[in-house]
Amino acid sequence: MSDVKMVVNGRTVTGTVEDRTLLVHFLRENLGMTGTHVGCDTSQCGACVVHLDGKAVKSCSILAVQASGSEVVTIEGLASGADLHPVQAAFREHHGLQCGFCTPGMIMAATDMIARHPEGLDEKTVRAELEGNICRCTGYHNIVKAILAASEAMAKGAAKAA
Repeated sequence: MSDVKMVVNGRTVTGTVEDRTLLVHFLRENLGMTGTHVGCDTSQCGACVVHLDGKAVKSCSILAVQASGSEVVTIEGLASGADLHPVQAAFREHHGLQCGFCTPGMIMAATDMIARHPEGLDEKTVRAELEGNICRCTGYHNIVKAILAASEAMAKGAAKAA
């Protein structure tokens, strides 16, 4: 057993876990944060994507003890109160979801992608970077459309702020 301490969505959390406990299970079972989904447990589907120290990672491939001392942002930490994050709003507006199972991981991957490409994105880049996220419902068309719209809106917002 190991003690872990990390900042999750701006709040310091602690816990005692078995050394083999995956970050996704720590988030869901110990902290009750069920927005991060477990789809495959083999890092193939991307439903479990969170941000670890500012980078998108598949939380089913990281041990909770490895994340100790780090900052984690989950889908629950994106919105600001009742105001959706621009990527969440774009997914809603452009119907970038269907059953919703992959949506948290897609949104977390998209926010990371947009942060790494502040100049904007094109469809080819979005589709290439979503390769590690599987959706079995939508055919990706509306997901890509939502990410492109969010990227454009966020780039415009950054330009206004500058």
